[in-house]
Amino acid sequence: MNFTQPAASASHDRWPWAAAGLAGLAAIFIVLGHDGRRVAQLIFLALPLLGWLAWPIEGRLAQRARRTALWLWVMLFALDGVVRAFLQDAYQAAPDGALVLGAVANTNGREGSEYLAAHWRVALLWAAALSAAGLCAWRLAGRGRQGASPPGMPRWFLGALVLVLLLGCVAYASKPWRRLHPLVFWANWTQSVRTLQAGMADQRLARDQVLARAREAAPVIAKEGPSTVVLVITDSINRDNMGLYGYRRDTTPRLQAHRRRAGDNMLVLRNAWSVDASTVPALRNLFSFGQPDAGQPQHLLALARAAGYKVWWMSNHDDVAIEQQHARLADVVDFVNRTPGRASASLDGELLDCVQEALEDPAQRKLIVVHLLGAHPHYRLRFPEGANPFDDDIDAVEAQMQDQGRAAWVRRFRQDYDAALLYHDFVVSETLQLTQAVGRSAGRRAWMYLSDHGQEVGHVSDRAGHSPHTESGYRIPALVWRSEALGAGAMQAAAQRPFRADWAAWTVAEDLLHLRWRGQRPGRNVLAPDYRWEAPDLPLQVKSYVH
Repeated sequence: MNFTQPAASASHDRWPWAAAGLAGLAAIFIVLGHDGRRVAQLIFLALPLLGWLAWPIEGRLAQRARRTALWLWVMLFALDGVVRAFLQDAYQAAPDGALVLGAVANTNGREGSEYLAAHWRVALLWAAALSAAGLCAWRLAGRGRQGASPPGMPRWFLGALVLVLLLGCVAYASKPWRRLHPLVFWANWTQSVRTLQAGMADQRLARDQVLARAREAAPVIAKEGPSTVVLVITDSINRDNMGLYGYRRDTTPRLQAHRRRAGDNMLVLRNAWSVDASTVPALRNLFSFGQPDAGQPQHLLALARAAGYKVWWMSNHDDVAIEQQHARLADVVDFVNRTPGRASASLDGELLDCVQEALEDPAQRKLIVVHLLGAHPHYRLRFPEGANPFDDDIDAVEAQMQDQGRAAWVRRFRQDYDAALLYHDFVVSETLQLTQAVGRSAGRRAWMYLSDHGQEVGHVSDRAGHSPHTESGYRIPALVWRSEALGAGAMQAAAQRPFRADWAAWTVAEDLLHLRWRGQRPGRNVLAPDYRWEAPDLPLQVKSYVH
C-alpha cells in the first residue's frame, strides 16, 4: 500500500504535463503537413481525446486500453502530417490533388515497391522521426490519472479543460473542419482513388471515342501556312468589375492599353454570357460546341488534333474531372498547381513560362489552351500578398456599396476581388503580348480570352461567391485578337452582338483555327456574317442580353 499510493499521486501530478506533451507532439506534425488556419482546425480536432488523461481509471486493462488509444490517436495525426509534408516537399502537391490521386490510381504493386526503393533514404528519415515520436507518445500516454475518483483540481484548470472540449465540439460540428480529420480524410481519399481507378478506363475509352469521331468528321484547315491560336480560359471573372467594360475602378489598365494599340485587330465582346454558373459544366459545354448531350458530340481539341494542330493544355487548376475530360486530349499537358480547392495559393503568373515555351515550339500549327484560376474564391489568394490598392480609401465603388447597404464583409470581398482582377489583367495581357511577339514569325496568330462563369460580389445582393440565380453569375468578359484585322464594320457589328460561352468553340474552330468538317453547323460563330443569336435556357429571368 505504501508503494502504490505515491505512484497514483505522482500520476495525478504528471498528467497535465503528459497531456501538454502529447498535444505538442501532435501539433509539431500538424504544422509540418498543414499551413494557415488549417493548423488551428487540426489542433482543435486532436485535443478532445487528450482530455481522457484527466479522467481517473482503475485497473491495468483499462489503463492499458487508454494508453493504446491515446498513442494511436496522436500517431494518426503524426502520420498524416508526415505524408503531407513529404508530398509537399517532393512535389508541392496535396494528397487529394489530381497529381497524387492520378499517380496512386494508376500505380500497381510492383511500381509502388520500385518507388519506395528509389526513395528509401527519405522514407527512412521520416520513419525514424515517426519512431521517435511514437516512443515519446507511448511514455506520455501512460501518465494519465489513476484511481477510483478524481481529486480536486483548480478551477482555472477545470475551466481550461472545459474550453478545450468545447472547442473540440465546435471543430467536430463543422463539416469542413471534420473532413480534415485524418480518419475522415484518408477514408475519403481511399474512396476517391477507387472511384478514379474505376473511371480511368472509362475516361480513356471515352477519349479514344472522341478522337475517333473527330477523325471521322475529316476536319481540314481552310487556309495554308503556319498558324498559332492561344485560347485563354479563366475562372469567376465578372465583366462588370473590369475597367475595360466601364467599371469605375482601374482593374484592367494593361488590357485597355492593348485595346487602344490593337485597333481593328482586337475585339471586345460587350455582351458576353456564360450558360453555366460553375466550372465543370461550363467547360463541358464550351469544348463540346454547346452540344455535350448530343448523340455524337465533337470536342474542339480532338478536331484540332485530327486536322493537324499540335495541342497544349496548361493549367493552374487542380481538378481530376477537367484533366480526364479535356486536358488529356492534348498532345502536351502541364499542370502547375498541385493543391485542389479554394485553399490553393498558386498564382496564375506561374503559367507564363509554359506559354512562352509552347509559342517557341517549332510546330507549324499550334493550339495552346491556358486555363487560369482567375478570381476563383478565395479572392485574397489570387494576387500577391500586399498587392491590393483598393483597400486604402473610400472611392466611388466603396461609397456606392455603402449606399446600397452592403455588409462590411461583402465590401471587403469586393476589394479583394478587384485586386485579383488587377493581377489577372497583368497575366492575361502577358499571354496576349507573348502571342503577338513570340509568334510573330509563325504566320497567322490569334488569341481569345473568356471566363467560364461570373461571380456575385455585392452587385445585386448582399453576398459574395458563385451565383446561379443572379445575372452576375453569368456575366463574363470575352475578347478576340487576330493578326489579320477583322475590319472596322465587322468589328463594330460583332462587338455589340450577344455572345454565349458555350458557342465559343465555333468561333475558335471556324474563325481562328480555320477548320472545316462534316457536320459543321452555321450561325454560331459570333464573328461570321450569318451569326444567329439564340437566348440560352438559364435558371433566372434575364432582362436583356444586350446593354
